[in-house]
Amino acid sequence: MELFDLRVVVERVEGRSVCGLRPGDSFVVRDSSRLEIPAGRHFCIYALAAVLPLLPAKQRALPAEDWLERDSLVVCPDPDERLVMRIERIGRVELDAGELT
Repeated sequence: MELFDLRVVVERVEGRSVCGLRPGDSFVVRDSSRLEIPAGRHFCIYALAAVLPLLPAKQRALPAEDWLERDSLVVCPDPDERLVMRIERIGRVELDAGELT
């Protein structure tokens, strides 16, 4: 099975940065389920919770007319922060579906 590895990047903060994230902060999802955060950095669990439900769909090839194929922005639910994240596909990986749960 073929999936995309993803990078989630903080694109902008339209309010005040309550959780300490700044534009450019990011994490990567590799090999279906491996979360990598750069050494010495963090990622807010609430921002992570906002983007998590979309990641499995963005890991797969989608029809061109699917809205998720065209839209890659996600907003954290904190109304004071208004943190906007972008989901990027950064590479393809071949995985054996039999080895995944």
